[in-house]
Amino acid sequence: MIVAYALPIIEEAILSTYSKAEISSEFKMWKDSMMEEMYSIHKNDTWGLSELPKKKKVIGCKWVFIKKQRFFDGDIVRYKTRLIAKGYAQREDIDYNEVFLPIVKHSSIQILLTLEAQYELELDQLDVKTAFLRGDLEEKIYMSQLTGFTTVGKENMI
Repeated sequence: MIVAYALPIIEEAILSTYSKAEISSEFKMWKDSMMEEMYSIHKNDTWGLSELPKKKKVIGCKWVFIKKQRFFDGDIVRYKTRLIAKGYAQREDIDYNEVFLPIVKHSSIQILLTLEAQYELELDQLDVKTAFLRGDLEEKIYMSQLTGFTTVGKENMI
């Protein structure tokens, strides 16, 4: 028997800003989640600090906080924090040329699981913790430093 499902997000548990997470009674869990995301970003050599070149624009960024919960007992499984760029400040054909967002439908997962069961194939599971870290960009993107993770002595760098 194969059981597969995605963990639901607890809507009322979504925080909208770093400052709300900071004053939360669960800040230690949120901070650990942010540290995990930062570790992954640095481990994958996604970015580094630099001076802003002339005629380049800084894109802001922010943290997105969610909690994921189990279906069967409602216990909190994990605090999840993602770093996102505030891409709304970019202009098409100037700052970027295309947008790609891979998503999966539950019906697609069901079809794959059905085929796996019908043809007695081997099934492996993959949990993707950090998406897009290996994407190839043709242009350089300059983002402001993160709230709560500003490097001391390099506050003016991006």
